[in-house]
Amino acid sequence: MTILEVKNLNLGFQSEDTFRQALFDVSFSLEKGKMLSVVGESGCGKSMSAMSILNLIPKTARITSGKVLFNGENLLKKSQKEMQHFRGSKIALIPQDPMTSLNPLYTVGDQLLEILKFHQNIQGEEAEKKAIEAFEAVQIPSAKSRLKNYPHEFSGGMKQRAIIAMALACNAEVLIADEPTTALDVTIQSQIMNLLNDIKTNNGTSILLITHDLALVSENTDDIAVMYAGRIVEQAPSREFFSNPNHPYSKALLKSLPSNRGEKLETIQGQPPTLSQIIDGCKFNPRCEFCMDICAQQLPELKNISKTHKSACFLNS
Repeated sequence: MTILEVKNLNLGFQSEDTFRQALFDVSFSLEKGKMLSVVGESGCGKSMSAMSILNLIPKTARITSGKVLFNGENLLKKSQKEMQHFRGSKIALIPQDPMTSLNPLYTVGDQLLEILKFHQNIQGEEAEKKAIEAFEAVQIPSAKSRLKNYPHEFSGGMKQRAIIAMALACNAEVLIADEPTTALDVTIQSQIMNLLNDIKTNNGTSILLITHDLALVSENTDDIAVMYAGRIVEQAPSREFFSNPNHPYSKALLKSLPSNRGEKLETIQGQPPTLSQIIDGCKFNPRCEFCMDICAQQLPELKNISKTHKSACFLNS
């Protein structure tokens, strides 16, 4: 069952007299109780796609067309006031940087209790009990006493757990985790990913994970969507993607991952295009080792190469 669907989303930025498109017909769907990972290099549009779901885009950004369907309702037609009902209570955001996501002037408990008051209209002992349960659910030890701590008294990993607890407290059906392991060491990264996986399994929560780290998601995610230059270039179930990647960009990303066989790391030559660059045809063609004449002339469609696997590449023609 599909709980969240982004359909043909187009978005751009207004800069003085120029409008530059950043997202091009982005489409993906998230199934109930599943984790979908949107991956790609920095600047490819994955975070902007996620923020568009909650209408948390910058003032200079504008969605020109598309739909964001949550349980069949188009969120792009909701007012900001209506979206306040969805943010937190229906779709919760785990922001990118745990170090700066909490207000340093208030205790972590006060910030969690404020969320419960706003979204669930509960306070006092009932709210405190629910806050303690939320902390315990993300394995924060001494949960009751920890509610009285300020953010500076939490480590990076503990801050991220507290933010996840805030997302869980209102029983949101969907979690959007935007680079949730940024600035955390490798051990803590693994713990956070295991925690998200437990939440998905135990609570039936659907998770949209935004990341540039394919190694991080290889054992945790159900489905993969690969973005490049504002477009989805490949979609597949995780197991199929890692065993049989199709798009040259996906293959290049996987080749750049460290292995335990001592092989030399490969790099992707060149840089992703900026918004101001005009590249004819496939946007990856200047960096692609398999580039053909048609690649610089036409834009390949994202089409099925199997029942569950899509790719946008002329090599499939």
